[in-house]
Amino acid sequence: MDVLAFVIGVLVMVIGLGVSIALHEVGHLVPAKKFGVRVGQYMIGMGPTLWSRKRGETEYGFKAFPVGGYISMAGMYPRTEPTPSEPALAGAAARAERRRGLYATLVQDAQAANAETLEGVDDSRTFHRLPVWKRVIIMLGGPVMNLVLAIVMFAVLFSGIGMQQATTTVATVAECVLPAGSTATECSAGDPEAPAHAAGVLPGDRLVSLAGEPVETFAEASEIIRARPGTAIPLVVERDGDEVSLTLTPIENQVEVTGADGTTSVEQVGYAGVSASVERVRQPIWTGPQAAFENVGAVARIVADLPARLYDTAYDLFTGGERDADGPMSVVGVGRLAGEVAATDAPVLDRVGVMVSLLASLNIALFVFNLVPLLPLDGGHIIIALWDGLRRVLAKLTRRPEPAPTDATRLVPLTLVVVVLLVGMGALLFAADIFNPVQLLGG
Repeated sequence: MDVLAFVIGVLVMVIGLGVSIALHEVGHLVPAKKFGVRVGQYMIGMGPTLWSRKRGETEYGFKAFPVGGYISMAGMYPRTEPTPSEPALAGAAARAERRRGLYATLVQDAQAANAETLEGVDDSRTFHRLPVWKRVIIMLGGPVMNLVLAIVMFAVLFSGIGMQQATTTVATVAECVLPAGSTATECSAGDPEAPAHAAGVLPGDRLVSLAGEPVETFAEASEIIRARPGTAIPLVVERDGDEVSLTLTPIENQVEVTGADGTTSVEQVGYAGVSASVERVRQPIWTGPQAAFENVGAVARIVADLPARLYDTAYDLFTGGERDADGPMSVVGVGRLAGEVAATDAPVLDRVGVMVSLLASLNIALFVFNLVPLLPLDGGHIIIALWDGLRRVLAKLTRRPEPAPTDATRLVPLTLVVVVLLVGMGALLFAADIFNPVQLLGG
């Protein structure tokens, strides 16, 4: 393995992930500032701050661990009265507060952190005072940015780089038809001549039409040949800029066909003895967005089935079983795959295409996962905003006063549980990707 290429592949993926996270936060930052919300911080990474600079009222910086990012908006939660300190409580009130224990501490800490973002900030510039639709736009901004990035990357992959596919240009023409199961590499005197060779087809010819039907792809040509065993069919090829008319008579060939119900059967189909040249073909511009949304569906199914998939990953980790290539992976696994792709002995454009595909898929994963309706993910904040909107609509319909915004700090204990589960999931996938990685390119 080319170690330098492997390292470059990993670095490309790490930088690509960092850029994806940075733009995710930009997706939150821009609408927040547009709607007048005070944004105190824009940070890439977690942990201790490595570098920061303040521009206007916002501090921009990088933190030590590149595993996420955030923006700090004033008043993510409504103003609340500070919980009285222990000395201020007396008698039964103090004992009741102590019994609340960890829950009260977590809520109080969240309220205190929220209060810090509100210091010196006009209430009209807080997140929770925005109309519901503006809150939803801000929280959707990050995931949507990842979706847009994925669409652009898939468009570059399919419509810019192009996809490897069989063309209508003939690559090779078999001289004879070898018996089924034969390991011979050369024709013998008793082997029948291959139909395409007998018809005069040459390598480099481009198939124009078969049986009077124009063909745009090699698959279309194959379908016509397979459907006409033993039948002489007109064939037109382009050779050196001129069209040449030939006659091709496919021979009968037995192939095993798998039906929609999974059963197999043997069919008699036509065989000509030609293979197609494989070239990069640029796809229509809508192919990129189509691929992106197909990937959204695939990742959503993985997330919906995540507990079972994590169990399978853990089982394979401890038993040494082969992991599902379509299962969840950590950034370690994605980085490792990127390194292996970069180090393979393949054309540079092929390796670049796979790297772009990995980054696009990574952004799809960020889009889908951040929309899971649980705090602290963006989807959790969207659900709270929609809940506030529903409460306001119901209050208006029943002619009651408008309710106060939902105090999501009360959900901090549940949020902590989600964070612990996310950390556990990350640790499991990290371990699996190190000790029992997904094998896409061979062991």
